[in-house]
Amino acid sequence: MSEKSNNRLASPCILNPMSTRELTFMLALIAAVPAGAQNVKVPLDGQNRQFFDDLLDHLSGSWKMTGQILGQPVTHRLAAEWALNHQFLHFHEKDTADPPAYEVDVYIGYDNMSERYVAHWLDVFGGRYSETLGFGKRDGNSIRFLFEYPDGPFVNTFVWKPELRKWQFVLESKNSDGKWTNFAILDMSAAGK
Repeated sequence: MSEKSNNRLASPCILNPMSTRELTFMLALIAAVPAGAQNVKVPLDGQNRQFFDDLLDHLSGSWKMTGQILGQPVTHRLAAEWALNHQFLHFHEKDTADPPAYEVDVYIGYDNMSERYVAHWLDVFGGRYSETLGFGKRDGNSIRFLFEYPDGPFVNTFVWKPELRKWQFVLESKNSDGKWTNFAILDMSAAGK
């Protein structure tokens, strides 16, 4: 074959042998990524694992809370919404008295690894009492949170009453004799009703 005919055969080929190997490697790499990505498991907890809860969804919204705390009548307002990348249900509760005697921000999340709810209770009692997390377990339409405060255990049970579309919070503390006593019973109905 002549030199002229060799050039003609080589000229239509765009890729040289080195770039063909590179292209083959790149295509193999691209093809392997989706296969490997399919085997990646989403971690049990973290930014990419949002918290969805069919029971707490009922708490989202605005509520009027009435009842008794330590035998005294109270009226509070509560507003709840999903927050922080849907990791927590946040609610803000405030006494309607002027000035308010009580106010709290609560963040409720879920620890998938430990299979329990977690409540961060930040209220007017300050830093010492906010050090304690509440841990909760669901039982049907209720969640029972246990807080191990410095002065003794405290339980707050959230009860959803679907037939009434209302919530009830039942709060109990353990006294120095080791007996559980009523701290508060609070009934909640949608604000404006």
